[in-house]
Amino acid sequence: MLCVACLWGACGNGDEEKAQTFLQEAESAWRAGDFNRAKLQIDSIRIRYPKAFDARKQGVRLMQKVELDEQRKGLVYLDSMLQAKQQEFESMKGHYVLEKDSVYQEIGNYFSPSQTVEKNINRTFLRAQVSEKGVMTLTSIYCGIGSIHHTSVKVSSGDTYAETPVSADIYETTDLGWKIEKADYPLGKDGGVIGYIVLNKEKPVRVEYRGDRSYKTAMTPADKKAVAEVYALAQVLSSMEEIRKERQEVNRKIEFITWKIKESVEKEDPTKE
Repeated sequence: MLCVACLWGACGNGDEEKAQTFLQEAESAWRAGDFNRAKLQIDSIRIRYPKAFDARKQGVRLMQKVELDEQRKGLVYLDSMLQAKQQEFESMKGHYVLEKDSVYQEIGNYFSPSQTVEKNINRTFLRAQVSEKGVMTLTSIYCGIGSIHHTSVKVSSGDTYAETPVSADIYETTDLGWKIEKADYPLGKDGGVIGYIVLNKEKPVRVEYRGDRSYKTAMTPADKKAVAEVYALAQVLSSMEEIRKERQEVNRKIEFITWKIKESVEKEDPTKE
């Protein structure tokens, strides 16, 4: 039994020495900013030398440092991306109108100047808007003497077309004898209609309102341009929102890793804060 214990100890010491080589390479890679290589070297210790307990313990601590620096580097990259998108947004926003009621609305909506409410009273058309959070919506507005109770629209040019699904957000009212109907189609739930209009903005585009009765009209050049311009703004705003979400996630990871490192230090030496 004594011989077996000695042999076991000898093997363990050999593994520790070999594992330390990987640990040194991992630390060198970490300091050089090669985080993937550092993590591979640390993983190799766990796989090749499962009995090198000291080296594995050191590897866990080093892995935490690697992951922390990796997340910090990612945060710097996201900050630079957000700054670039912010600059792009600043160069664009002057071409749009922000409608926002400071009393009732936390998030406002950007419109093309040609599609503001006051310029389009009693008009049947497709209106585009994008929220400050980057959510774009196409609204089919119908105004007429009689109701058609429309729930979707179809756009076409030549032999091609796109059509929305039935809207989940429909509003109808009457104003001074005029029947006014509105149906919303958020980007991604619009059946590809927004993208179709953007791609065909230089071509004649017909619109068919579908409901109890059908109503057909043609999009004006100004309306097609408005949809395309709002779509471009939506791409920038939605990208900014996604970057912000990624930053929040990275910051949460940084907080967690920092807490784990602190916890490890306190376990090793309770006198340390």
